[in-house]
Amino acid sequence: MKQTFFLLLFLSCSTLFAQGIFESSTVEKEGPAKETSIDFSGYTRGSAYGGLGNYDYTSVFGEFSLQGKIKHNKAYLFSDIRFRSGYQFDDAFSQIQLKELYAGYSGNKFDVFLGNQIVSRGRTDSFNPTNCITPNDYFFLSGDPDDHKLPNFMLRVKYRINSKIDLELIAIPVYRPSVYRYRLFDFGANVHFAEPLVPEIIYENSTLTARLNFELSNLGFSFSYFRGYNPDYGFNLQSIDWTGGIPEVTNASTPYFKNMTGIDFAAPLGSWIVRGEVAYNITTNYKNNMYIPNPDLNYVAGIERNFMGFNTILQYIGKYTFDFNELTEPVLKDPTDPTEQQQYANELILYESSLLNRKIFFQQEKTNHAMALTISKPFAYETWNAEITAYYNITSKEYLFRPKVSWEISDALIASAGCLYMAGPEKELFDYAGPVLNGAFVELKVSF
Repeated sequence: MKQTFFLLLFLSCSTLFAQGIFESSTVEKEGPAKETSIDFSGYTRGSAYGGLGNYDYTSVFGEFSLQGKIKHNKAYLFSDIRFRSGYQFDDAFSQIQLKELYAGYSGNKFDVFLGNQIVSRGRTDSFNPTNCITPNDYFFLSGDPDDHKLPNFMLRVKYRINSKIDLELIAIPVYRPSVYRYRLFDFGANVHFAEPLVPEIIYENSTLTARLNFELSNLGFSFSYFRGYNPDYGFNLQSIDWTGGIPEVTNASTPYFKNMTGIDFAAPLGSWIVRGEVAYNITTNYKNNMYIPNPDLNYVAGIERNFMGFNTILQYIGKYTFDFNELTEPVLKDPTDPTEQQQYANELILYESSLLNRKIFFQQEKTNHAMALTISKPFAYETWNAEITAYYNITSKEYLFRPKVSWEISDALIASAGCLYMAGPEKELFDYAGPVLNGAFVELKVSF
């Protein structure tokens, strides 16, 4: 009820503010002319997802989105508010999500924005190692992967040095993690997850980032820096309880601190577009904490070209792990000794937990190699569009594919359908995630 009240109050104030600035732009007689632009848009959609995993209906919901943009001289306001109700993983939910809500100043040389914002960095497709800013809800399932993106409350400043170079600085005072619902995975009946841990809200735990971007005539590239807690994280072993005779394992999702420096680029070469991205991630205390990955080098190289109307993007995704050492699986030396059995079980739990963290970080081997391919093509005067994305991890033998077809029934009405399917060898990450996340989807969306 409180959320609804404050939302209605916000909308009312927004309307009054819009009316006020409109009146001032028409009534004021003296001084320079004042420019005002007001734009409201949105959509309503219905979405159903499921049928290929543990759930017949993994996610079914209706959603209404209202987006507003107001610019009055240098003042700027943007909002994206979403009302959503339905079922996810057999649980009913109703929520109001402030997808983005920020205000600020937008000038010729400077932009300054404060509020809930989504910022995406990098020039490669979907795999962006230099984008350490945006958390994701990987368990919000729909036909649009952009629904995964979550906002941060941030102060964002952009300075345009000239028409081709700009510098962006971002400060995020409060950490927001991505959403990994490990409780839905089948790790065994005796494996549990406590509430996720988050850093204390103090100055030294704030996130700071910078990006120097160049947009030249035949080349775009940028240098990035990140200092803070990574939105993506591992988990830590909290306790092993032997009270019932069988070990009860409790884990907790735990974020880690890192520094990152990176570069990305995109350049046309004739009918080809070449893209690349490299990030050097620096961590500490990783030898004694399973939830902290080793320092690594994460890189993506991609090529894009149109073949007979089929837009094709092929990418290589790689990782090199520094200071890598193999995990040693424990051995039970005396099966008849109860004390030895319990010690062995504790060591085995620690080994399995450490190994799973390495799989989450793609650090189960010193090098990790994967390929991704996306092909799309419009049909029937661009009223139909078909696309398919496939991913295969050469190191872990995991794979996924995601076909999707969209039909623009009218200017305002779009229908889409497709599916997501992922799988991998036993005890690999996709083997745990596939039964939860696999599903076919269908959506109907009306925009205004």
